[in-house]
Amino acid sequence: MRKIALLLTCIILCSMHVVFAQSRTITGTVTDADDGSTLPGVSVVVKGTSIGTVTNINGSYTLNVPEDANTLVFSFVGMETKEELIAGRTQINVLLGADAIAMDEVVVTAMGIRRERKALCYAVQDVSSEDLIRTGNSNINTALQGKLAGVDIKPSSGMPGASSQITIRGARSFTGNNQPLYVVDGMPISSTAPFSTGNSVTGSDIANRAVDINPADIESITILKGQSAAALYGIRASNGVVIINTKSGANNQIGKAVVNISHNSSFDVISRVPDYQQKYAQGANFTYGPTSSLSWGPKIEDLTKDPARGGDANGHPGMFYVPQRATAGLDPWVKPQIY
Repeated sequence: MRKIALLLTCIILCSMHVVFAQSRTITGTVTDADDGSTLPGVSVVVKGTSIGTVTNINGSYTLNVPEDANTLVFSFVGMETKEELIAGRTQINVLLGADAIAMDEVVVTAMGIRRERKALCYAVQDVSSEDLIRTGNSNINTALQGKLAGVDIKPSSGMPGASSQITIRGARSFTGNNQPLYVVDGMPISSTAPFSTGNSVTGSDIANRAVDINPADIESITILKGQSAAALYGIRASNGVVIINTKSGANNQIGKAVVNISHNSSFDVISRVPDYQQKYAQGANFTYGPTSSLSWGPKIEDLTKDPARGGDANGHPGMFYVPQRATAGLDPWVKPQIY
């Protein structure tokens, strides 16, 4: 019986010797790559196994690894996961950098408040800065064309500064304004034309102030759809809201200057000039009107014969009187010509 016990003891001691012979100890320190501070609580695991440990309050660790272990994996919340080859080393020090996580499911709503997408009760769609500047379009409305569901964008032309009609989920009025409300960095701006010509230039198309926004300065655009979204900004948002967040240096590294330069050039050539009638002067019903937007006044060659403004009867033969030039302090008498 004693021989059997002695034999078992020898077997156990030999097994322990084999185990100890097949493992080794690795030590090291994990620090922050940005400020050099030590990181406690970092997980250190042998890749492909459950063998691991965590760093102590000083950022140090001690880990017994098998002889055939090849790689250690270092991971920490908010930091990049890093793998280090053992390669026979017994001390492995690691620098971990911050992990920039893109929060795609967080959107900006009213007053700059950020909400999770799943917590909203209305439709929301985002457009990133990369998608806007990819085509090099200087007009924000035309840059959004084809990138949003349920948003109809109709540019009046491809010329710089040309207006665009944008409607979200269709028009709501036959005669009123169907343009959405623009909100830039929490500040609502008017989506109508900056001025009104009344009836002086009938049928003219005037761009709104959205054309003043440089797409290269935009970080993201959020489109709010539906009446629930309109409740955030009131009656002006009944046609939807276009929330624009401009770029800032908030995400840049502190103490480091960052300069981004982008440039786009466009050249336009007129393909054809529209036909103009060159027989009748400014006015209507064959009567000269210096403030009229119509061009159906008297014949241009008969302007000098006009009894009120014609120069033939007022001591300026061959000329006619233009009141706007008199208001500007210029000689009001000019020769009839085509403008």
